[in-house]
Amino acid sequence: MDNHSPAIFVGDTLGLDFLNSVATPVDVPIDWIDDGEGLLRWLEQAGLVSREILATMREQALPGELDKVADQARSLREWFRSFVLARKGSPLTTDAVNELEPLNRLLERDEGFGRIVAAQSDKDEGLGFQSMRKWRSPESLLLPIGEALGHFVCAEDFSDVKACEGHACTLLFVDHTRGHRRRWCSMAMCGNRAKQAAHRHRLKQG
Repeated sequence: MDNHSPAIFVGDTLGLDFLNSVATPVDVPIDWIDDGEGLLRWLEQAGLVSREILATMREQALPGELDKVADQARSLREWFRSFVLARKGSPLTTDAVNELEPLNRLLERDEGFGRIVAAQSDKDEGLGFQSMRKWRSPESLLLPIGEALGHFVCAEDFSDVKACEGHACTLLFVDHTRGHRRRWCSMAMCGNRAKQAAHRHRLKQG
């Protein structure tokens, strides 16, 4: 598996999926945004930027420009990871807003606007209101990521933010299960490995 393989989306929120864009799903760490092309692929897989906008950015970017934006994305990711790891397990309080100032500064760059559009499906014949954004430079690709982080901070209960209990797994998720008993990033990955390990242990003990 390398960063050309599909990214992992197990966080139950895009804010944590962004942190999970670097992970160790098996034995070797993988960074899905280790360069500009990786960032474009991740944004498309996350549904944060349309394929058309990404194609335009790819065509218009100067040599090395997208790689620099990917570097900024990784710096944002590690800063936000530190915030989440320090705060997970208990509700956020208003004092957190000062720590989130770097995120607010990113969000202030946004040039968003609304637009009235025709309904997007054949079943609807009315009008709709659509949020739009002016994509003036490759750095604007960071804006939908910042927006996802902002929504995560404001909408999720940090008491339910957990780290996977799998050996060497670095994935984070919000536990939305009834009873909040989720332990693994996914049963297909770490959950299954834990079951196999427990089975081998029982056989050995027997």
